[in-house]
Amino acid sequence: MAKVLAIKGNKKLLNAWAFYDWANSVYSLVISSAIFPIFYGALFRSAGVEKVLVFGGEIARAPLISYVTSAAFVFIAIITPLVSGIADYLGNKKVFLKFFCYLGAASCIGLYWFSLENIYLGLVCYFFGLVGFWVSFAINNSYLPDIAFPEQQDRISAKGFSLGYIGSVLLLLINLAMVMKPSLFGILDSAGEVAEITAMKYSFVTVGIWWILFSQYTFKHLPKGYKREGERTNIVLNGFLELKSVWQQLGAETKLKRYLGAFFVYSMAVQTIMLIATYFGEEEIDWGTDNERTTGLIISILVIQLVAIFGATFTARASKKFGNIQTLITINIFWLALCVYAYFLKTPMDFYIAAGLVGIVMGGIQALSRSTYSKFLPETTDTTSFFSFYDVSEKIGIIIGTFLYGFVAQVTGSMRNAAIFLGVFFLIGAFLLTRVNKKP
Repeated sequence: MAKVLAIKGNKKLLNAWAFYDWANSVYSLVISSAIFPIFYGALFRSAGVEKVLVFGGEIARAPLISYVTSAAFVFIAIITPLVSGIADYLGNKKVFLKFFCYLGAASCIGLYWFSLENIYLGLVCYFFGLVGFWVSFAINNSYLPDIAFPEQQDRISAKGFSLGYIGSVLLLLINLAMVMKPSLFGILDSAGEVAEITAMKYSFVTVGIWWILFSQYTFKHLPKGYKREGERTNIVLNGFLELKSVWQQLGAETKLKRYLGAFFVYSMAVQTIMLIATYFGEEEIDWGTDNERTTGLIISILVIQLVAIFGATFTARASKKFGNIQTLITINIFWLALCVYAYFLKTPMDFYIAAGLVGIVMGGIQALSRSTYSKFLPETTDTTSFFSFYDVSEKIGIIIGTFLYGFVAQVTGSMRNAAIFLGVFFLIGAFLLTRVNKKP
């Protein structure tokens, strides 16, 4: 049975690969987007402070988590090629997939002990939660050309994102019930901590357990990996040498090189928006009371996730009819219009509408970008290094995008101006995409 499932294009193998999105997407929703940002703010508000003594000085809560996030992505950008090179060279990337999955899940569970008194432990868990999620996600992405034929990749990539949205929403609904009605789950005030905050901590534990539990199906059926031929020299630095090799190969792969350039530009904006959307809504929208703000932001996140389920599937069908590049160009123009619309958002209803529109294209652009890159790869078994290059490009874009967004917001005094600034990246991305299929 195992040999049958390992055959490229096998339906059960494809489903097992896509199911990892179901397992790990709860991190990106519950930890990155929903519960943790609310928990983090409530932790400081309940203590009546805005700053904490850490790293030898007082740092406000917003810059603190921003600095840790940036540091994590720098680390991810460095370690991803290191891991991918070793994995491709030894042919055991599933071992690394498991390691970073368990690292991320254990870090989520460790967030239960996040407090101002244990600030270093909490930040370390937050840091390695990001590392575990993004590195394991990169390794899983690298399996796509190994397990799916080109004509299958758009559909199975979209299916993965859709499964991720469904699974993460299911767990988030459970977590929201825990936070809103903690007494129903036997969660009570304890040690000077309100039940709602304790419930949020338990939600972090559920993320870790969910991630570990459901990833087992993927681990059972994915192949170990492909061992590279040749002498095992420079294994530690092999990943960086592979990135250099990929860069050199791009010289002969004009279409792939042009696509990567376009992806780097528009992905910079997409990932930045995903990271700051909650903070934009919290600061720029007039919600009324704190409770209305919390409820409104959570509803917006749920709207994005639910609409994204259909958005990813719709995009896959559109790409089949109109082609990947033309569909991506259209999506970039749509994102540009959204950035302009964001400048004028004022009321909660405006924000809900924006959330729905974002959901349509958020999953679609991620799924289609991943599968398009896979299609453009040259014939090779060195897929991990190529996807490492893809993911490193994305992470460098995140570092640049978040920095520029914060800089523009600080200089102009408005996050709305920064939203318009991000729209420029979508315009440039759309233009660069028009050059992908042109002859050299």
